[in-house]
Amino acid sequence: MDKKYNCNLFKGPCYQKYLKRVIDIFASLILMLFFFPICLITAIAIKINSRGPVLADVPERVGQWGRLFKMYKFRSMIENAHFLLRSDPQFQALFQEYKKSSYKLKNDPRITSAGKFIRKHSIDEVPQIINVFKGDMSLIGPRAYYPDELENQQNKFPHTKKLVKSVLSVKPGISGLWQVSGRSEINFDKRIAIDSKYAHELSLWLDLKIILKTPLVMFSGEGAV
Repeated sequence: MDKKYNCNLFKGPCYQKYLKRVIDIFASLILMLFFFPICLITAIAIKINSRGPVLADVPERVGQWGRLFKMYKFRSMIENAHFLLRSDPQFQALFQEYKKSSYKLKNDPRITSAGKFIRKHSIDEVPQIINVFKGDMSLIGPRAYYPDELENQQNKFPHTKKLVKSVLSVKPGISGLWQVSGRSEINFDKRIAIDSKYAHELSLWLDLKIILKTPLVMFSGEGAV
């Protein structure tokens, strides 16, 4: 029988292409209105607290099928933090620690005082709602990696290369299975395995479970760095 007659709107590729996209569009519009006051307060706090733009100026991320896209995030670090980490001699040791720790730092001196709060409660991720509306991302999905991060981590954990392919078959998300399973405390090899599991089990019901867990993780700040 032709595969098109086996399309299941509640799971798998058909769910991702049709129902999931419809949900993303309507939910992102609602969330934009809901989070507008929080975004306004956050933008003011960032401008008062430190010099630089409200949104983080960071390189493009790897999206579905390896396509690069610009991710929107509130700036929680000093200006040009991403560039300085990779080019400024004073951050050389920090950059090596960053790579060894699966591209996460528990004590990052580049984070501003306002940034500590917005990162702990994932407020910095809120502008990604725009990415969801545009179609670069989904509300729920795997982490969106930097190109160099993805390449270096696969070299460090060669057995993850097959897992990465399955992860890139779906759109990255604002929240996801690994985020509600430990967030930044999970290293790359375990994180990519969790995201691969999500890609294989993709369904409306799994997304709903993650959505229900996400607010608790945001407010508690569990596992955030």
